Amino acid sequence: MDRSINTADQDLSPGADRATRWRNISGFWLLGLCNNFAYVVMLSAAHDILSRQEQKDNTTVPTLGVRSELQWTVSAGNGSNSSRYDCNPVSTAAILLADILPTMLIKFTAPFYIHVVPYGWRVVLCVLTAAGSFLLVSFSSGVAMSILGVVFASVSAGLGELSFLSLTAFFHSGVLWGWSSGTGGAGVLGALSYSGLTQALSPRVTVRVMLVVPVVMAVSYFMLLVHPPSLPNWRRLDGPRDDSARADRRPLLADYSDEQTDTVDSSESLSCAEKLLIIRGLLKYIIPLSVVYFAEYFINQGLLELLYFPNFFLKHSEQYRWYQTLYQVGVFVSRSSLLCVQIQRVWILALLQCGNAVFLFSAVYFQFLPSIYIIFVIVIYEGLLGGAGYVNTFNNISKESSDRHREFALAAASVGDSVGIALSGATALPLHDYLCSLPPRTL
Repeated sequence: MDRSINTADQDLSPGADRATRWRNISGFWLLGLCNNFAYVVMLSAAHDILSRQEQKDNTTVPTLGVRSELQWTVSAGNGSNSSRYDCNPVSTAAILLADILPTMLIKFTAPFYIHVVPYGWRVVLCVLTAAGSFLLVSFSSGVAMSILGVVFASVSAGLGELSFLSLTAFFHSGVLWGWSSGTGGAGVLGALSYSGLTQALSPRVTVRVMLVVPVVMAVSYFMLLVHPPSLPNWRRLDGPRDDSARADRRPLLADYSDEQTDTVDSSESLSCAEKLLIIRGLLKYIIPLSVVYFAEYFINQGLLELLYFPNFFLKHSEQYRWYQTLYQVGVFVSRSSLLCVQIQRVWILALLQCGNAVFLFSAVYFQFLPSIYIIFVIVIYEGLLGGAGYVNTFNNISKESSDRHREFALAAASVGDSVGIALSGATALPLHDYLCSLPPRTL
């Protein structure tokens, strides 16, 4: 048997048919959908359940200003707010930290030890923690239990993103498009399905219905995917590598010799020093990705809540919900665009997203925008930039990495978006408090 076929393109070998390829693309699409879908729905449900828990105290409901479904409500008593903005005075720090810190911890550390855990066991852990998040929120009797549900969802999403991105290294490059498109679809489908079901069912019952999502994730990995021969025990590469197959790639490490690359049979056996060198080469992608997400979630967490048009037919909470829905539409479109458009210079997307953040901050501070429809267009554009930054970052890394490095590189680079989100939260929360403390403008 000729074993010189590039492992990343193995399911396009003469022995693999079109059905196998589309099974794998479909499988990764569903994995991306389930990985983020559970997260979106769980946060929406936590919001509703926290609202119910707080109603008896007649207090403002905590904002869930995090990741995909950034919903919030303002209590009836907020009308007496003396700020120039219609603000929610309750801090979102607890939910935000519960959301992002577990994911960051996993993404920072796991690339150095996760290779000892077979992919199958990782998927089992993702399924269990996702199901646990649903159950904790559904049966929650207090704020602390709901926050624990957020932590479980964060662990599931963080471990899943890191694992499934690195898993794409063993399949044809088309599965990366499937994964990215699925994650984009989760924001739209998750929000719509939860909103639709809660029209007929209570939030608690709706969350229990959503337990089907972790089941779909397990079925997608264990039954739908066609695991290539290069993935024994669901985790390792074997066999020699084809040097010619990667001759046209620009190496992430220009000073890393081919002799070093060819002496190792598996990314699992990379030394810690080699991994640090790979990370250094990845910085040209990790930093722009972090900047894209910093600007993106600075807008989502710190600014959109304050862009309220009182004379519009939608209430404040409904306006904000539409902002987030249109943003998710933009993310879905751009994360699905890899087959049509590929962008090498992702730093351009970072600059454009920063431009969005500066413009919207000015719009909040000076209150000069005349129409909500301008915000609708901008948030779609914001979503397009964010989704394009994500999918093109990992597509470029996949193409430029050697077979040995690809699995580790994809996993290590996944920390970029989490770092950007965490920094945006640290910046947006105090800024939000400052803006809400400003007195009304005088004419």
